[in-house]
Amino acid sequence: MFNLDHSLRNTMRELDAVRREIERGFENFGPKLPGWPFSRAAFLPGRGVRAYPLTNVAEDKDNVYVEALAPGVKPETFEVSVVGDQLTIAGVKNALPDNVKPEAFHRTERASGKFIRTIALPAEVDPDKVSASYKDGLLLVTLPKAEIAKPKQIAVKIG
Repeated sequence: MFNLDHSLRNTMRELDAVRREIERGFENFGPKLPGWPFSRAAFLPGRGVRAYPLTNVAEDKDNVYVEALAPGVKPETFEVSVVGDQLTIAGVKNALPDNVKPEAFHRTERASGKFIRTIALPAEVDPDKVSASYKDGLLLVTLPKAEIAKPKQIAVKIG
């Protein structure tokens, strides 16, 4: 019997693997300038290619927890979505204030603009019960595990 969820998960994993291969191919291509189209380092200059926002992923028997460090993001721009065992976080990081002229800066290391990040989750979750909150630059996402992903106790018969 064909399982659409299983097929979709496999397709998403294959697409993610292709994306990673393409990114590896462009890692050392072109100048290392903020905004260069083949470098994700714009948000963290001088730190190498990293994804934004930086995240912590943890789990217990009932939930998966994702903490995304995203200071300066306009809360109303967050888009959080789940497909299978993939979490996608997108948003817009604030630009510099209009009253500050570019020539006034001695150094600018904080990038701004749109971002998107997809994170592979350690278990399948129930997308209808996902919750997210944003406070003090930290996006907290709680993803209840799907019943099929929760451990089941199995009684052992003796004799």
